[in-house]
Amino acid sequence: MEQQQHGFRGKRVFLLPLMIGALFGITAVVMLLWNAILPALLGVKLIGYWQAMGLLLLSRILFGSFGSGSGYKRRPRNGTRLKEKFRQWQEEDQKPKEE
Repeated sequence: MEQQQHGFRGKRVFLLPLMIGALFGITAVVMLLWNAILPALLGVKLIGYWQAMGLLLLSRILFGSFGSGSGYKRRPRNGTRLKEKFRQWQEEDQKPKEE
């Protein structure tokens, strides 16, 4: 049991720098895309790195969620409803057709 907890702690220590690196990388991509496309297309100003991070954070607040603390529960995506519907279709196909 203790090995599992230690293993999870090791993964968490590894994931934190990876997530921080991903945040900074995505911020750079947002800045580069904004500065490459939108000034020529819409005539907006160029933005800096920290403005891109603020824009990313603002879009995350407005359109996304921050994980489990978002205030609503998503449906599990295990496909149980779809599997049940598919089973019903199979049963209908196996029934003899009336003419």
